[in-house]
Amino acid sequence: MVSEIIYFSVFVAIGITIVAIAIGLAKVLATKKPSEAKCEVYECGIGGVTGDPRIQIKMRYYIFGLLLIIFDVEMIFLFPWAVVFNSLGLFAFIEMLIFIAILLLGLLYAWRKGVLKWV
Repeated sequence: MVSEIIYFSVFVAIGITIVAIAIGLAKVLATKKPSEAKCEVYECGIGGVTGDPRIQIKMRYYIFGLLLIIFDVEMIFLFPWAVVFNSLGLFAFIEMLIFIAILLLGLLYAWRKGVLKWV
């Protein structure tokens, strides 16, 4: 028990030391020549836009993102099921068909509502 605590403590100490060394090297080696261009907001290759930051964004973009997350989560459930498919039997197969059918109904609903149109 004591040896495990010692191993853990050494591991944590090494981790903290590595992080401290990395931060220290970054502080020492970083250039310190701020300019207006360096301080400007930059995101995804597009420069900052001046003006009111409270612009209206279409709700469709948020719903599109939520749909993407939902179908990513579907893949998280499908992959383990596919790995053990042979040992599950017919009942699990029917359950997965129902799960996929529910998700497809949701996708068709979103498609008919026009959520998947980007413009």
